[in-house]
Amino acid sequence: MATFINEPSHTFNEYLLIPGYSSSECIPANVSLKTPLVKFKKGEEPAITMNIPLVSAIMQSVSGDRLAVALAVEGGVSFIYGSQSVKDEADMVRRAKNYKAGFVKSDSNISPDGTLADVLELTARTGHSTIAVTEDGTADGKLLGIVTSRDYRVSRMAPDLKVKEFMTPFENLIWAKEGTTLKEANDIIWEHKLNSLPIIDDEGKLCYLIFRKDYESHKQNPNELLDSSKRYVVGAGINTRDYAERVPALIEAGADVLCIDSSEGFSEWQKLTIEWIRKNYGDSVKVGAGNVVDADGFRFLAESGADFIKVGIGGGSICITRETKGIGRGQATALIDVCRARDEYFEETGIYIPVCSDGGIVYDHHMTLALAMGADFIMLGRYFARFDESPTNKISIGGTYYKEYWGEGSNRARNWQRYDLGGDKKLSFEEGVDSYVPYAGKLKDNVALSLSKVRSTMCNCGALTIPELQKKAKLTLVSATSIVEGGAHDIIQKEKNTQFK
Repeated sequence: MATFINEPSHTFNEYLLIPGYSSSECIPANVSLKTPLVKFKKGEEPAITMNIPLVSAIMQSVSGDRLAVALAVEGGVSFIYGSQSVKDEADMVRRAKNYKAGFVKSDSNISPDGTLADVLELTARTGHSTIAVTEDGTADGKLLGIVTSRDYRVSRMAPDLKVKEFMTPFENLIWAKEGTTLKEANDIIWEHKLNSLPIIDDEGKLCYLIFRKDYESHKQNPNELLDSSKRYVVGAGINTRDYAERVPALIEAGADVLCIDSSEGFSEWQKLTIEWIRKNYGDSVKVGAGNVVDADGFRFLAESGADFIKVGIGGGSICITRETKGIGRGQATALIDVCRARDEYFEETGIYIPVCSDGGIVYDHHMTLALAMGADFIMLGRYFARFDESPTNKISIGGTYYKEYWGEGSNRARNWQRYDLGGDKKLSFEEGVDSYVPYAGKLKDNVALSLSKVRSTMCNCGALTIPELQKKAKLTLVSATSIVEGGAHDIIQKEKNTQFK
Protein backbone atom coordinates (compact mmCIF):
# COMPACT_ATOMS: atom_id res chain seq x y z
CA MET A 1 0.00 0.00 0.00
CA ALA A 2 1.15 3.56 -0.68
CA THR A 3 2.74 5.62 2.09
CA PHE A 4 0.49 8.44 3.26
CA ILE A 5 1.76 11.59 4.98
CA ASN A 6 -1.40 13.11 6.40
CA GLU A 7 0.16 16.28 7.78
CA PRO A 8 -0.19 19.11 5.26
CA SER A 9 2.97 20.48 3.68
CA HIS A 10 3.43 24.23 4.01
CA THR A 11 4.76 27.17 2.05
CA PHE A 12 6.86 30.07 3.30
CA ASN A 13 3.85 32.37 3.49
CA GLU A 14 2.32 30.19 6.21
CA TYR A 15 5.16 30.95 8.64
CA LEU A 16 6.27 33.95 10.65
CA LEU A 17 9.43 34.51 12.66
CA ILE A 18 9.01 35.28 16.37
CA PRO A 19 11.33 38.10 17.53
CA GLY A 20 14.22 37.15 19.77
CA TYR A 21 16.39 39.19 22.12
CA SER A 22 18.41 41.84 20.27
CA SER A 23 21.53 43.17 21.93
CA SER A 24 23.03 46.57 21.15
CA GLU A 25 25.41 44.74 18.80
CA CYS A 26 22.50 43.55 16.65
CA ILE A 27 22.51 46.22 13.99
CA PRO A 28 22.35 45.57 10.23
CA ALA A 29 25.88 46.90 9.69
CA ASN A 30 27.25 44.06 11.85
CA VAL A 31 25.39 41.27 10.02
CA SER A 32 27.44 38.87 7.89
CA LEU A 33 25.69 37.00 5.09
CA LYS A 34 28.66 34.81 4.21
CA THR A 35 27.65 31.24 3.47
CA PRO A 36 29.25 28.08 2.06
CA LEU A 37 28.48 27.12 -1.54
CA VAL A 38 30.04 23.65 -1.53
CA LYS A 39 30.58 20.87 1.00
CA PHE A 40 33.43 20.78 3.48
CA LYS A 41 34.72 18.67 6.36
CA LYS A 42 34.29 19.68 9.98
CA GLY A 43 37.10 22.01 11.00
CA GLU A 44 37.94 22.94 7.39
CA GLU A 45 36.91 25.85 5.18
CA PRO A 46 34.76 25.33 2.07
CA ALA A 47 36.46 25.73 -1.31
CA ILE A 48 33.93 28.43 -2.24
CA THR A 49 32.21 30.78 0.21
CA MET A 50 29.71 33.34 -1.04
CA ASN A 51 29.37 36.80 0.47
CA ILE A 52 25.59 36.80 0.03
CA PRO A 53 23.23 33.79 0.06
CA LEU A 54 21.84 34.27 -3.47
CA VAL A 55 22.37 32.31 -6.69
CA SER A 56 20.50 32.65 -9.99
CA ALA A 57 18.41 29.91 -11.53
CA ILE A 58 19.68 27.82 -14.44
CA MET A 59 17.25 29.34 -16.94
CA GLN A 60 17.39 30.83 -20.44
CA SER A 61 15.46 33.86 -19.30
CA VAL A 62 17.61 34.50 -16.23
CA SER A 63 21.26 33.52 -16.23
CA GLY A 64 23.47 34.81 -19.03
CA ASP A 65 27.01 36.17 -18.76
CA ARG A 66 25.89 39.75 -17.99
CA LEU A 67 23.88 38.62 -14.98
CA ALA A 68 26.75 36.34 -13.93
CA VAL A 69 29.06 39.33 -13.68
CA ALA A 70 26.47 41.56 -11.99
CA LEU A 71 25.67 38.97 -9.33
CA ALA A 72 29.33 38.15 -8.66
CA VAL A 73 29.92 41.87 -8.11
CA GLU A 74 27.37 41.71 -5.30
CA GLY A 75 28.88 38.55 -3.82
CA GLY A 76 26.64 35.80 -5.21
CA VAL A 77 26.93 33.22 -8.00
CA SER A 78 25.02 32.85 -11.25
CA PHE A 79 24.58 29.46 -12.90
CA ILE A 80 24.65 30.09 -16.65
CA TYR A 81 21.91 28.15 -18.37
CA GLY A 82 22.73 24.81 -19.95
CA SER A 83 19.84 24.53 -22.43
CA GLN A 84 22.04 25.73 -25.28
CA SER A 85 24.88 24.24 -27.28
CA VAL A 86 28.02 23.23 -25.41
CA LYS A 87 30.01 25.85 -27.31
CA ASP A 88 27.55 28.67 -26.60
CA GLU A 89 27.43 27.91 -22.88
CA ALA A 90 31.21 27.63 -22.68
CA ASP A 91 31.52 30.97 -24.52
CA MET A 92 29.19 32.59 -21.98
CA VAL A 93 31.26 31.23 -19.11
CA ARG A 94 34.45 32.39 -20.81
CA ARG A 95 33.10 35.91 -21.34
CA ALA A 96 32.10 36.18 -17.69
CA LYS A 97 35.46 34.83 -16.47
CA ASN A 98 37.41 37.08 -18.82
CA TYR A 99 35.43 40.14 -17.82
CA LYS A 100 37.68 42.65 -16.12
CA ALA A 101 36.04 44.84 -13.54
CA GLY A 102 35.54 48.17 -15.20
CA PHE A 103 36.30 46.73 -18.67
CA VAL A 104 32.96 46.32 -20.43
CA LYS A 105 32.44 44.23 -23.55
CA SER A 106 30.28 46.43 -25.75
CA ASP A 107 26.75 45.09 -26.24
CA SER A 108 25.54 48.10 -28.27
CA ASN A 109 27.20 47.98 -31.67
CA ILE A 110 26.34 49.07 -35.18
CA SER A 111 27.95 49.20 -38.61
CA PRO A 112 28.64 52.54 -40.36
CA ASP A 113 25.90 51.73 -42.88
CA GLY A 114 23.26 51.58 -40.18
CA THR A 115 20.79 54.42 -39.87
CA LEU A 116 19.64 56.87 -37.23
CA ALA A 117 16.49 54.76 -36.92
CA ASP A 118 18.68 51.75 -36.11
CA VAL A 119 20.53 53.76 -33.48
CA LEU A 120 17.27 54.83 -31.82
CA GLU A 121 15.95 51.27 -31.85
CA LEU A 122 19.22 49.94 -30.36
CA THR A 123 19.21 52.59 -27.63
CA ALA A 124 15.59 51.83 -26.74
CA ARG A 125 16.28 48.09 -26.59
CA THR A 126 19.49 48.16 -24.55
CA GLY A 127 19.04 51.38 -22.61
CA HIS A 128 22.60 52.39 -23.54
CA SER A 129 23.41 55.76 -25.06
CA THR A 130 26.98 54.90 -26.11
CA ILE A 131 27.14 52.81 -29.29
CA ALA A 132 30.32 51.49 -30.85
CA VAL A 133 30.54 51.76 -34.65
CA THR A 134 32.57 48.83 -35.92
CA GLU A 135 33.38 47.68 -39.44
CA ASP A 136 31.10 44.65 -39.20
CA GLY A 137 28.74 45.86 -36.49
CA THR A 138 30.06 43.37 -33.90
CA ALA A 139 31.46 43.88 -30.41
CA ASP A 140 35.01 42.98 -31.47
CA GLY A 141 35.12 44.44 -34.98
CA LYS A 142 37.48 47.17 -36.14
CA LEU A 143 36.49 50.40 -34.39
CA LEU A 144 35.46 53.16 -36.81
CA GLY A 145 33.75 55.56 -34.44
CA ILE A 146 31.38 56.14 -31.53
CA VAL A 147 27.80 57.38 -31.44
CA THR A 148 26.35 59.03 -28.33
CA SER A 149 23.28 61.15 -27.78
CA ARG A 150 25.44 64.23 -28.43
CA ASP A 151 25.99 63.14 -32.05
CA TYR A 152 22.43 63.46 -33.28
CA ARG A 153 19.20 65.41 -32.90
CA VAL A 154 16.10 63.46 -33.82
CA SER A 155 14.11 66.59 -34.66
CA ARG A 156 16.65 67.81 -37.24
CA MET A 157 17.89 64.59 -38.83
CA ALA A 158 16.23 62.09 -41.15
CA PRO A 159 15.65 58.57 -39.78
CA ASP A 160 17.44 57.03 -42.78
CA LEU A 161 20.62 59.11 -42.31
CA LYS A 162 23.65 56.80 -42.28
CA VAL A 163 25.60 56.37 -39.06
CA LYS A 164 28.85 57.23 -40.81
CA GLU A 165 27.45 60.71 -41.53
CA PHE A 166 26.99 61.73 -37.90
CA MET A 167 29.20 59.47 -35.74
CA THR A 168 32.33 60.73 -34.02
CA PRO A 169 35.01 59.16 -36.27
CA PHE A 170 37.92 57.16 -34.93
CA GLU A 171 40.49 59.85 -35.72
CA ASN A 172 38.65 62.20 -33.33
CA LEU A 173 38.43 59.69 -30.50
CA ILE A 174 40.57 59.38 -27.40
CA TRP A 175 41.41 55.69 -26.96
CA ALA A 176 43.88 53.39 -25.24
CA LYS A 177 45.68 50.19 -26.20
CA GLU A 178 44.89 46.74 -24.89
CA GLY A 179 46.86 46.13 -21.70
CA THR A 180 46.08 49.54 -20.22
CA THR A 181 45.30 49.18 -16.51
CA LEU A 182 42.06 50.40 -14.99
CA LYS A 183 43.92 53.09 -13.07
CA GLU A 184 45.69 54.31 -16.24
CA ALA A 185 42.39 54.33 -18.10
CA ASN A 186 40.76 56.31 -15.33
CA ASP A 187 43.55 58.88 -15.49
CA ILE A 188 42.94 59.30 -19.23
CA ILE A 189 39.18 59.63 -18.67
CA TRP A 190 39.67 62.38 -16.11
CA GLU A 191 42.41 64.16 -18.06
CA HIS A 192 40.27 64.41 -21.18
CA LYS A 193 36.92 64.76 -19.36
CA LEU A 194 35.49 61.66 -21.06
CA ASN A 195 32.45 59.57 -20.20
CA SER A 196 33.90 56.50 -21.92
CA LEU A 197 37.23 55.24 -23.23
CA PRO A 198 37.57 52.57 -25.96
CA ILE A 199 40.30 49.94 -25.54
CA ILE A 200 41.59 48.57 -28.85
CA ASP A 201 44.14 45.95 -29.90
CA ASP A 202 47.06 46.24 -32.33
CA GLU A 203 44.72 45.61 -35.28
CA GLY A 204 42.38 48.41 -34.29
CA LYS A 205 39.67 46.04 -33.10
CA LEU A 206 37.49 46.99 -30.15
CA CYS A 207 38.27 45.06 -26.98
CA TYR A 208 36.41 46.93 -24.24
CA LEU A 209 34.80 50.19 -23.25
CA ILE A 210 35.64 51.78 -19.91
CA PHE A 211 33.02 54.07 -18.44
CA ARG A 212 33.64 56.73 -15.82
CA LYS A 213 30.64 55.50 -13.80
CA ASP A 214 31.82 51.85 -13.87
CA TYR A 215 35.23 52.73 -12.44
CA GLU A 216 33.62 54.62 -9.60
CA SER A 217 31.16 51.79 -8.87
CA HIS A 218 33.96 49.19 -8.90
CA LYS A 219 35.56 50.91 -5.91
CA GLN A 220 32.27 50.60 -4.07
CA ASN A 221 31.83 46.82 -4.29
CA PRO A 222 33.53 45.26 -1.24
CA ASN A 223 31.50 42.03 -1.58
CA GLU A 224 32.82 41.07 -5.04
CA LEU A 225 33.19 37.30 -5.30
CA LEU A 226 36.53 36.57 -6.94
CA ASP A 227 38.63 33.47 -7.60
CA SER A 228 42.35 33.13 -6.84
CA SER A 229 43.17 34.96 -10.09
CA LYS A 230 40.92 37.92 -9.20
CA ARG A 231 38.30 36.86 -11.75
CA TYR A 232 34.59 36.69 -10.98
CA VAL A 233 33.27 33.35 -9.70
CA VAL A 234 30.88 31.84 -12.26
CA GLY A 235 28.68 28.72 -12.17
CA ALA A 236 27.20 26.71 -15.03
CA GLY A 237 24.33 24.27 -15.49
CA ILE A 238 24.75 20.74 -16.86
CA ASN A 239 22.37 17.87 -17.60
CA THR A 240 22.49 14.09 -17.21
CA ARG A 241 22.73 13.35 -20.94
CA ASP A 242 25.71 15.11 -22.56
CA TYR A 243 27.90 15.67 -19.48
CA ALA A 244 30.86 13.84 -21.00
CA GLU A 245 31.05 16.56 -23.65
CA ARG A 246 29.71 19.53 -21.71
CA VAL A 247 31.66 19.28 -18.45
CA PRO A 248 35.17 19.35 -20.01
CA ALA A 249 34.22 22.36 -22.15
CA LEU A 250 32.86 24.28 -19.15
CA ILE A 251 35.87 23.47 -16.99
CA GLU A 252 38.21 24.57 -19.79
CA ALA A 253 36.22 27.81 -20.08
CA GLY A 254 36.82 28.48 -16.39
CA ALA A 255 33.57 27.53 -14.62
CA ASP A 256 34.12 27.47 -10.87
CA VAL A 257 31.15 25.28 -9.97
CA LEU A 258 28.60 23.17 -11.86
CA CYS A 259 25.03 22.20 -11.05
CA ILE A 260 22.89 19.43 -12.50
CA ASP A 261 19.73 21.07 -13.79
CA SER A 262 16.82 18.69 -13.30
CA SER A 263 13.25 18.86 -12.13
CA GLU A 264 13.72 15.72 -10.03
CA GLY A 265 17.06 14.71 -8.52
CA PHE A 266 16.27 11.43 -6.75
CA SER A 267 17.46 9.57 -9.82
CA GLU A 268 20.20 7.18 -10.89
CA TRP A 269 20.89 9.54 -13.81
CA GLN A 270 22.26 12.11 -11.36
CA LYS A 271 24.32 9.50 -9.55
CA LEU A 272 25.89 8.38 -12.82
CA THR A 273 26.66 11.99 -13.77
CA ILE A 274 28.40 12.71 -10.46
CA GLU A 275 30.29 9.40 -10.61
CA TRP A 276 31.63 10.30 -14.07
CA ILE A 277 32.80 13.70 -12.82
CA ARG A 278 34.51 12.13 -9.79
CA LYS A 279 36.17 9.47 -11.94
CA ASN A 280 37.58 12.03 -14.36
CA TYR A 281 38.21 15.04 -12.10
CA GLY A 282 38.17 13.77 -8.54
CA ASP A 283 36.97 16.35 -6.03
CA SER A 284 38.49 19.29 -7.91
CA VAL A 285 35.29 19.91 -9.88
CA LYS A 286 32.44 21.09 -7.66
CA VAL A 287 28.95 19.97 -8.69
CA GLY A 288 25.56 20.53 -7.08
CA ALA A 289 22.59 18.23 -7.61
CA GLY A 290 18.82 18.11 -7.15
CA ASN A 291 16.03 18.81 -6.88
CA VAL A 292 14.70 16.79 -3.93
CA VAL A 293 11.98 17.35 -1.34
CA ASP A 294 12.68 14.90 1.48
CA ALA A 295 15.37 13.26 3.59
CA ASP A 296 15.58 10.18 1.36
CA GLY A 297 16.38 12.32 -1.67
CA PHE A 298 19.00 14.26 0.27
CA ARG A 299 20.69 11.12 1.57
CA PHE A 300 20.82 9.62 -1.93
CA LEU A 301 22.53 12.67 -3.47
CA ALA A 302 24.83 13.13 -0.47
CA GLU A 303 26.07 9.55 -0.80
CA SER A 304 26.38 10.03 -4.57
CA GLY A 305 28.93 12.80 -3.94
CA ALA A 306 27.01 16.06 -4.51
CA ASP A 307 28.75 19.26 -3.33
CA PHE A 308 25.43 20.98 -2.57
CA ILE A 309 21.83 19.87 -2.85
CA LYS A 310 18.85 21.82 -4.18
CA VAL A 311 15.42 21.56 -2.62
CA GLY A 312 12.12 22.25 -4.34
CA ILE A 313 9.71 20.75 -6.87
CA GLY A 314 6.86 22.76 -8.27
CA GLY A 315 7.27 25.91 -6.16
CA GLY A 316 8.57 28.25 -8.88
CA SER A 317 6.33 30.99 -10.19
CA ILE A 318 6.34 29.63 -13.76
CA CYS A 319 6.49 25.93 -12.81
CA ILE A 320 3.36 23.82 -13.34
CA THR A 321 4.85 20.43 -12.42
CA ARG A 322 2.46 20.01 -9.49
CA GLU A 323 -0.50 20.95 -11.66
CA THR A 324 0.60 18.74 -14.57
CA LYS A 325 1.99 15.69 -12.76
CA GLY A 326 0.61 15.92 -9.23
CA ILE A 327 4.09 15.67 -7.73
CA GLY A 328 5.98 17.98 -5.36
CA ARG A 329 5.82 19.28 -1.81
CA GLY A 330 5.22 22.57 -0.05
CA GLN A 331 8.56 24.40 -0.14
CA ALA A 332 8.79 25.20 3.57
CA THR A 333 8.05 21.66 4.66
CA ALA A 334 10.44 20.20 2.07
CA LEU A 335 13.23 22.55 3.16
CA ILE A 336 12.79 21.83 6.87
CA ASP A 337 12.85 18.08 6.23
CA VAL A 338 15.95 18.19 4.03
CA CYS A 339 17.87 20.54 6.34
CA ARG A 340 17.17 18.23 9.27
CA ALA A 341 18.64 15.40 7.18
CA ARG A 342 21.63 17.61 6.33
CA ASP A 343 22.36 18.20 10.01
CA GLU A 344 22.01 14.48 10.82
CA TYR A 345 24.39 13.63 7.99
CA PHE A 346 26.90 16.16 9.32
CA GLU A 347 26.73 14.61 12.81
CA GLU A 348 27.27 11.12 11.35
CA THR A 349 30.05 11.89 8.86
CA GLY A 350 31.60 15.25 9.76
CA ILE A 351 30.81 16.42 6.21
CA TYR A 352 28.61 19.49 5.81
CA ILE A 353 26.67 19.64 2.54
CA PRO A 354 25.04 23.05 1.90
CA VAL A 355 21.36 23.12 1.03
CA CYS A 356 19.94 25.44 -1.61
CA SER A 357 16.27 26.43 -1.45
CA ASP A 358 15.02 26.60 -5.05
CA GLY A 359 11.54 28.05 -5.62
CA GLY A 360 8.69 29.44 -3.57
CA ILE A 361 10.19 32.90 -2.94
CA VAL A 362 7.43 35.46 -3.55
CA TYR A 363 8.36 38.25 -1.13
CA ASP A 364 11.70 39.43 0.23
CA HIS A 365 10.87 38.19 3.72
CA HIS A 366 10.61 34.65 2.33
CA MET A 367 14.40 34.80 1.87
CA THR A 368 14.88 35.22 5.61
CA LEU A 369 12.38 32.47 6.35
CA ALA A 370 14.23 30.09 4.01
CA LEU A 371 17.54 30.85 5.73
CA ALA A 372 15.98 30.44 9.18
CA MET A 373 14.57 27.05 8.14
CA GLY A 374 18.07 25.86 7.34
CA ALA A 375 18.88 26.87 3.78
CA ASP A 376 22.48 27.93 3.24
CA PHE A 377 21.54 29.88 0.14
CA ILE A 378 18.61 30.55 -2.17
CA MET A 379 18.20 30.04 -5.93
CA LEU A 380 16.00 32.65 -7.60
CA GLY A 381 14.51 32.83 -11.08
CA ARG A 382 11.65 35.32 -11.30
CA TYR A 383 13.49 37.65 -8.94
CA PHE A 384 16.51 38.03 -11.26
CA ALA A 385 14.51 37.86 -14.51
CA ARG A 386 13.15 41.36 -13.75
CA PHE A 387 16.51 43.10 -13.96
CA ASP A 388 18.44 44.87 -16.71
CA GLU A 389 21.12 42.20 -16.66
CA SER A 390 18.88 39.22 -17.48
CA PRO A 391 19.11 38.04 -21.12
CA THR A 392 15.50 38.80 -22.09
CA ASN A 393 13.92 41.74 -23.88
CA LYS A 394 12.37 44.68 -22.07
CA ILE A 395 8.99 45.48 -23.58
CA SER A 396 6.28 48.07 -23.00
CA ILE A 397 2.70 46.91 -22.45
CA GLY A 398 0.09 49.59 -21.78
CA GLY A 399 2.78 52.08 -20.82
CA THR A 400 4.38 49.75 -18.26
CA TYR A 401 7.70 47.99 -18.83
CA TYR A 402 8.08 44.23 -18.41
CA LYS A 403 10.74 41.60 -18.96
CA GLU A 404 10.02 38.29 -20.65
CA TYR A 405 10.24 35.24 -18.40
CA TRP A 406 9.67 31.61 -19.32
CA GLY A 407 10.21 28.27 -17.66
CA GLU A 408 12.64 25.62 -18.83
CA GLY A 409 9.70 23.25 -19.12
CA SER A 410 7.74 25.63 -21.36
CA ASN A 411 7.15 25.08 -25.04
CA ARG A 412 9.39 28.08 -25.71
CA ALA A 413 12.43 26.67 -23.91
CA ARG A 414 11.83 23.01 -24.77
CA ASN A 415 14.60 21.97 -22.38
CA TRP A 416 13.86 18.24 -22.63
CA GLN A 417 17.11 17.30 -20.88
CA ARG A 418 15.89 18.88 -17.64
CA TYR A 419 12.77 16.71 -17.55
CA ASP A 420 14.21 13.63 -19.23
CA LEU A 421 13.56 10.22 -17.68
CA GLY A 422 15.45 8.24 -20.29
CA GLY A 423 12.88 8.34 -23.09
CA ASP A 424 12.70 10.17 -26.39
CA LYS A 425 14.84 13.26 -26.84
CA LYS A 426 11.95 15.68 -26.78
CA LEU A 427 9.68 17.56 -24.38
CA SER A 428 6.61 15.34 -24.18
CA PHE A 429 4.46 17.89 -22.36
CA GLU A 430 4.90 21.28 -20.78
CA GLU A 431 5.87 21.75 -17.13
CA GLY A 432 6.38 25.52 -17.32
CA VAL A 433 4.74 28.63 -18.76
CA ASP A 434 5.74 31.65 -20.86
CA SER A 435 5.14 34.95 -19.09
CA TYR A 436 6.10 38.55 -18.31
CA VAL A 437 7.43 39.99 -15.05
CA PRO A 438 7.43 43.69 -14.07
CA TYR A 439 10.70 45.36 -15.01
CA ALA A 440 12.61 46.36 -11.88
CA GLY A 441 15.80 48.11 -13.04
CA LYS A 442 19.35 47.22 -12.04
CA LEU A 443 20.28 44.10 -10.11
CA LYS A 444 22.54 46.00 -7.72
CA ASP A 445 19.82 48.31 -6.42
CA ASN A 446 17.26 45.55 -5.90
CA VAL A 447 19.62 43.07 -4.27
CA ALA A 448 20.80 45.78 -1.86
CA LEU A 449 17.20 46.52 -0.84
CA SER A 450 16.23 42.86 -0.45
CA LEU A 451 19.26 42.03 1.65
CA SER A 452 18.78 45.09 3.83
CA LYS A 453 15.43 43.56 4.83
CA VAL A 454 17.12 40.22 5.53
CA ARG A 455 19.75 41.86 7.73
CA SER A 456 17.13 43.86 9.61
CA THR A 457 15.00 40.78 10.31
CA MET A 458 18.06 38.82 11.44
CA CYS A 459 18.74 41.57 13.98
CA ASN A 460 15.15 41.24 15.21
CA CYS A 461 15.94 37.57 15.84
CA GLY A 462 19.17 38.39 17.66
CA ALA A 463 21.37 36.86 14.94
CA LEU A 464 24.43 38.33 13.22
CA THR A 465 25.24 35.34 10.97
CA ILE A 466 23.21 32.82 9.00
CA PRO A 467 24.28 29.87 11.23
CA GLU A 468 23.27 31.92 14.27
CA LEU A 469 19.89 32.65 12.70
CA GLN A 470 19.34 28.95 12.03
CA LYS A 471 20.16 28.17 15.66
CA LYS A 472 18.16 30.95 17.32
CA ALA A 473 15.16 31.31 15.00
CA LYS A 474 11.69 30.60 16.34
CA LEU A 475 9.03 30.08 13.69
CA THR A 476 5.29 29.77 13.99
CA LEU A 477 2.60 28.56 11.64
CA VAL A 478 -0.09 31.14 11.05
CA SER A 479 -3.73 30.84 10.12
CA ALA A 480 -5.29 32.05 6.89
CA THR A 481 -6.79 34.98 8.81
CA SER A 482 -3.36 35.88 10.23
CA ILE A 483 -1.91 35.95 6.72
CA VAL A 484 -4.55 38.50 5.69
CA GLU A 485 -3.93 40.47 8.87
CA GLY A 486 -0.21 40.65 8.06
CA GLY A 487 -0.80 43.05 5.17
CA ALA A 488 -2.63 46.35 4.90
CA HIS A 489 -6.34 45.75 5.52
CA ASP A 490 -9.58 47.49 6.41
CA ILE A 491 -8.34 50.79 4.99
CA ILE A 492 -8.37 52.74 1.76
CA GLN A 493 -4.76 53.14 0.74
CA LYS A 494 -3.53 56.42 -0.65
CA GLU A 495 -1.90 56.25 -4.04
CA LYS A 496 1.80 57.04 -3.80
CA ASN A 497 1.44 59.86 -6.29
CA THR A 498 -1.59 61.41 -4.60
CA GLN A 499 -1.09 65.14 -4.08
CA PHE A 500 -2.93 67.25 -1.53
CA LYS A 501 -3.27 70.99 -1.73
